[in-house]
Amino acid sequence: MGIILIDALRLFDDMLESMYQIVFQGKFKAMVFCWVLGLGSLVAWNSILTIGDYYYKVFPLDLATSGKRGIGLYFGICLIVACFGVANAQVQGGMVGDLSFMCPQFMQSYFAGSAASGALTSALRLMTKAAFDKTHDGLRKGAMLFLAISTFFEFICIILYATWFAKIPVVKSCRSKAALEGCKSVSADLAAAGIQRQDEGSKDDRLNNKQLLFQNIDYAIGLYLTHVLTLTIFPGFLYENTGTHQLGSWYSLVLIAIYNVWDFIAQYIPLISWLKLESRKGLMLATLARFLFVPAFYFTAKYGDQGWMIMLVSFLGLTHGYLTVSVMTVAPKGYKGPEQNTLGNLLVLFLLVGTFSGVALGWLWTIGNGKF
Repeated sequence: MGIILIDALRLFDDMLESMYQIVFQGKFKAMVFCWVLGLGSLVAWNSILTIGDYYYKVFPLDLATSGKRGIGLYFGICLIVACFGVANAQVQGGMVGDLSFMCPQFMQSYFAGSAASGALTSALRLMTKAAFDKTHDGLRKGAMLFLAISTFFEFICIILYATWFAKIPVVKSCRSKAALEGCKSVSADLAAAGIQRQDEGSKDDRLNNKQLLFQNIDYAIGLYLTHVLTLTIFPGFLYENTGTHQLGSWYSLVLIAIYNVWDFIAQYIPLISWLKLESRKGLMLATLARFLFVPAFYFTAKYGDQGWMIMLVSFLGLTHGYLTVSVMTVAPKGYKGPEQNTLGNLLVLFLLVGTFSGVALGWLWTIGNGKF
């Protein structure tokens, strides 16, 4: 009898170990996929930002008086960029909403991949600029090759999401759980993975959009202010107001590359438990403190050298990445699947509105520098 019990316990232990390996491998695989999907979701947007030196050459800022390529082509470029913005909002909102009811590590991996897209596009831009810098029409050739490589990455991500991501065991498990709690958005994803949709849970005790927003208004405002401040400075200020230095035409590209690298590194800091900030008051204070960057960048551009500017850009990227991933991983905790999905969408809305506001306010840096 004792031998049979021991054998049964060993069998049970082997089963648990096997299940653990399956779940762990599935979780790690899902994290890798989320990282790649995060990269793909922003690679187009970062590509547009990173070839700013090409646009400034082709379409001068004082286009109305001395531009040589015409207002029609400029308007066409603006329309294409607007389409990228709409597509980015759809993809980012959908992905964050989806990952909000999964593991926090998936959200962290997704935003780390998003930051990696900036670092990758900056590295590619520097390489393509170096490869064609001395050739005829080199700026245009480098920009076109760079955009082609970025497009290739985009298609890889589309294929990964459409074919394999939904079939990862831990992803199927999270989506099935969300469906049981009443989340409608996962039905198509479950069908793609070959799972029949479960009956929906009760909706009576679910928080509505207004209630969710009021309970998380500090997180939403924090994301808005973080992106307003960052996009007010990056990348427009770095092209317009940093002056002429030893790096010459490479200066603005180097600054953008440094920002993207530190933004990428910062996405992994919250994985270290003693460096993770979860206090709501602490996150808001850190967000408000970042507005000291405005006078710091102004006086550094006016009186400082390139070393001080590089240091400031590094801290800008570091704080942006850290605060963004901290809020997005902490906010959904404690809610049901449908609520987490909705909250993720709401937070992305504030993130994108903050991005738009920051880009619009970035024009204020041009006042008084002879551009208008």
